Amino acid sequence: MKIFSGIKPTGESTLGNYSGGFRQYAASQEKGEAFFCIVDLHAITVDYEPQELRERTLDLGAMLFATGLDPERSTVFVQSHVRAHAEATWLLSAATSYGQLGRMTQFKEKGAQQEFVSAALFNYPVLMAADILLYQADIVPIGDDQRQHLELTRDVAERFNSRFGETFTVPDGVYPEIGARIMDLQDPNGKMGKTGSTDQGTIRLVDPPESVRRKLKSAVTDSGKEIRHDPTEKAGISNLIEIMTVATGETIAEIEKRYEGAGYGQFKGDVADAVVALLEPIQARYSELREDTAKLERMLAHGAAKAREAAAPTLEKMYDRMGLTRAKGV
Repeated sequence: MKIFSGIKPTGESTLGNYSGGFRQYAASQEKGEAFFCIVDLHAITVDYEPQELRERTLDLGAMLFATGLDPERSTVFVQSHVRAHAEATWLLSAATSYGQLGRMTQFKEKGAQQEFVSAALFNYPVLMAADILLYQADIVPIGDDQRQHLELTRDVAERFNSRFGETFTVPDGVYPEIGARIMDLQDPNGKMGKTGSTDQGTIRLVDPPESVRRKLKSAVTDSGKEIRHDPTEKAGISNLIEIMTVATGETIAEIEKRYEGAGYGQFKGDVADAVVALLEPIQARYSELREDTAKLERMLAHGAAKAREAAAPTLEKMYDRMGLTRAKGV
């Protein structure tokens, strides 16, 4: 089984990123041939600072390894280091409709926030499809907010296969049932993410313990006392319960039973302790890699070499089946 997923090097990684992405990555590498991509080409679809992009790319590489990815068991690489991604995107654009791209919710939302809306932002889902399809991925561990883009990837693969002959594996998404979308601690109706969430409602993976404890202890809950998972009526406490499942591996039912009759104060304190314990080894490994940039770059270069080798046969097959001539050695 082949596995692919990617994440943009924008902003500081949060507990939401860990819950919806990083922990799935580490678990997935045990299940088959895994490819994990730092999608820096996606990051240039909106306004950005070049030097910040370089730093964020290295930050994310360090965090991927710190949260459990093994460079020998998985292929961990930077998207722009493998030119096949850009080439495959152009080829796949011939099998993607304008109407499909115009219906993408993220394009509408992000476009409304930009003074200059780039063509790259509009074509973003085609690049995502190329990322996945180049590696003949069977499954894609992915955040809940990327469902629409994965469905487009499946549609593009099926259309290409129908038009040009069987070329791609049609991938399935894998979404965590619990903790797929950790919410903002101050606004439990909004997602905790790199952007758009409140500062006090966002736990960053590099936050010191005292900051983690302060944010969790001040998390918005409700006027009741019962520690019960009910996202509609008790959004705040339900979010804390889901965070506890991520940090400890317990089920919702186990947490509800353990805290039956307990108050919110005790529960918040215990959630904070669990999250601090979860982040401690991650932060230690991350700091080690960020202090040794040469080592980190070697690890990413190793992944890029493996990715180029893996992507090459699919790209050649695309050129051939679309009727494009290829000179020897090209």
